[in-house]
Amino acid sequence: MNNLFVYLEIENGKVEDVSLELLTKGRTLANKLNCQLEAVAIGSQLSQTGEQVFPYGVDVLHVFDDTRLYPYTSLPHTSILVKLFEEEKPQIALMGATSIGRDLGPRVSSALFSGLTADCTSLEIGDHEEKKVGKTYTDLLYQIRPAFGGNIVATIVNPDNRPQMATVREGVMKKEIYDANYKGKTVSHEVVQYVSDTDFVVSVIERHIESSKVNIKGAPIIVAGGYGLGSKENFAILYDLANTIGAEVGASRAAVDAGFCEHERQIGQTGVTVRPKLYIACGISGQIQHIAGMQDSSMIIAINNDPNAPINAIADYVITGNVETVVPKMIKYYKKNSK
Repeated sequence: MNNLFVYLEIENGKVEDVSLELLTKGRTLANKLNCQLEAVAIGSQLSQTGEQVFPYGVDVLHVFDDTRLYPYTSLPHTSILVKLFEEEKPQIALMGATSIGRDLGPRVSSALFSGLTADCTSLEIGDHEEKKVGKTYTDLLYQIRPAFGGNIVATIVNPDNRPQMATVREGVMKKEIYDANYKGKTVSHEVVQYVSDTDFVVSVIERHIESSKVNIKGAPIIVAGGYGLGSKENFAILYDLANTIGAEVGASRAAVDAGFCEHERQIGQTGVTVRPKLYIACGISGQIQHIAGMQDSSMIIAINNDPNAPINAIADYVITGNVETVVPKMIKYYKKNSK
């Protein structure tokens, strides 16, 4: 009762990184709340799930194993989660802001009248005073995310309805082993008690999954361009720099929207969250939705002709000048001074 639940996304028997990241954060939140961390695995051939998630501090793993449950379809997964949450009454439920989570989360929260905050960038535990009714709520989930086009950072709370539900995109939270020897309990549920035949009215006949050729998330060095570059042609110098120093090329949303770069390279609140060792921001002003996706980089170099650009406030090094002038010089001197 009143524990913290994480819905696991599982592909070919492997728990996805976004779920492991949520387990890492969930363990921290559960410790603050002095409650248990529970995970829900719904799919087929889930015998290896426990050994994947228990090191992240999972106390209880709920398993729903049925060949009809993989690949994901909306109705049976929704029915299972709704009935499980009605039985277990979690105080918090988390899932990834993926294509699955964005479909499943609203269905479950609507059925339970619980509310949902999508695309959170941070989750914390805190108190809230409701002055209108003269009541103070303790140990609420602070669901933090940029709002109004990224112009503000909103902290959203759900004082009365349960569970407090939130989705988080992959890469926003860190993935860390809690205890390699941690042992939790596995509870295997009878699937037929949670679903009906009508839940399987839709079946997946064939799937085609194309993996991305761009590895922005795992790149140790990223050269990112913004709208300030002015054109798609000007992005070519970023590829030259990236090829010189062994980096990946990224882009801000404004640059992607303008057609300067493809969407799979977009970094920020509506793109990918990255934590490279070195992030070189070229012609990026630094709107809050972009900063949310790269602020945890170990070192940030900002190149911008605006000395007052917001990104300069978080940069370790600021180079004031035109990208078209600075980047070729960086390439020249790197080649000159490297073996």
